[in-house]
Amino acid sequence: MSSYFTDLAQQYIGGEWRPGSGSWDIIDFNPYDGEKLASITIATADEVDAAYCAARDAQRAWAETNAYTRRAVFERALRLVEEREREITEVIIAELGGTHTKAAFELHLAKEFLRESVHLALRPEGRIIPSPIDGKENRLYRVPVGVVGVISPFNFPFLLSLKSVAPALALGNGVVLKPHQNTPITGGALVAKIFEDAGLPAGLLNVLITDIAEIGDAFIEHPIPKVISFTGSDQVGRHVATVCAAHFKRSILELGGSSALVVLDDADIDYAVDAAVFSRYVHQGQVCMAANRVLVDRSVEAEFTEKFVAKVKTLKVGDPRDPQTVIGPVINSSQAEAVTGAVEQAIAEGATALVRGTATENLVGPSVLTGLPTDSALLRQEVFGPVAFLVPFDGEEEAVRIVNDTPYGLSGAVHTADVERGVRFAKRIDTGMFHVNDGTVHDEPIVPFGGEKSSGLGRLNGESTVEAFTTQKWISVQHGRSAFPF
Repeated sequence: MSSYFTDLAQQYIGGEWRPGSGSWDIIDFNPYDGEKLASITIATADEVDAAYCAARDAQRAWAETNAYTRRAVFERALRLVEEREREITEVIIAELGGTHTKAAFELHLAKEFLRESVHLALRPEGRIIPSPIDGKENRLYRVPVGVVGVISPFNFPFLLSLKSVAPALALGNGVVLKPHQNTPITGGALVAKIFEDAGLPAGLLNVLITDIAEIGDAFIEHPIPKVISFTGSDQVGRHVATVCAAHFKRSILELGGSSALVVLDDADIDYAVDAAVFSRYVHQGQVCMAANRVLVDRSVEAEFTEKFVAKVKTLKVGDPRDPQTVIGPVINSSQAEAVTGAVEQAIAEGATALVRGTATENLVGPSVLTGLPTDSALLRQEVFGPVAFLVPFDGEEEAVRIVNDTPYGLSGAVHTADVERGVRFAKRIDTGMFHVNDGTVHDEPIVPFGGEKSSGLGRLNGESTVEAFTTQKWISVQHGRSAFPF
């Protein structure tokens, strides 16, 4: 087992590894076999304050550091991730129950985002804006916000921590990171170790391993951070947004979804099946962009369903350490119960289980359900597990109506032989992202990522990240003398 679980099982504040001062421990378990990986004494509100103060104290000098000097830190961090890929893969498998395929997918994207952060250090540019006043020069500077608080989830913790942490640092900010309590090493301490070894000045990045049962809203209420970047459920996201608004903070919210993959009557069925199976079952379905719903035109429903079910039945369920495993455990027992509960609810409502996965502790096999009543709440909510709902439709108009009939609007996909037909379809869907002839699970470093409706607020990636973690400052210079009315 990786030494990360012993060496990094602490708080990281002001450049020092130290225990929390709380009265209880967060226990980090392997979700597949229940092995205890680490025991971490939680951080209290005092540590929250210490972490934010450390970030604030280090940030000003960092912001004034030459951007090319800052860039070198991210070049070194990228090399370290590349050199330690095997060890990081082991941590992802042990702490998340991620398969080898999932770990490779997460690490590929993490490296892409680090590469983009190398460039982000040089991205902010100023402007000279004309003035109606003679002799006045208007300078518009883009400057760091100061300190950013980042709250990352358990499903892609290394990637989704880095996705906010690295750009915020590259743009000249200090950061305090709170990983999910189920993934404190992958989502928190490991990120700190990478940047510590890459030469990031002490205090700029701090990691707090804690729980709201201990700190309440202290992490988001604290007066130092100006931006809170949160990835997680829409229920918690709504609370984060409310608290941020009350304290005049900016919130960037990447929340859940109930995405649909749509198969039109002219689709390549075999390809659509492959895309749909990946989009639903990657990382046990614990992906915000996963295709909760697979909509199929009735004219191809029988063929698609037969091939979809056959492929799902081939997915190997079991030990994520086995390279052949496709579906490993969900993150914890509560998640396993929620997934099996959703299947039982669907069947009670009249759905037919074409495949019904068995559950052994946190290991939940894939299910395929059809015939769910159109008014079922399950078709409008996020089911964070390996359960697919097949939904037939008659023509595009009905498909558009069904896809949009959800409070979420994150991702989606449509399959058709006519690309422009697919684009026209995509434009009618109320989502932040939509893909033609592909899966629903995508993220790219320079393309705006985010959702509509209950799927989030704001965007990340590329220029959107610059907007998220910087602010604009107007400095005017009057050459000569101004005339005043009195």
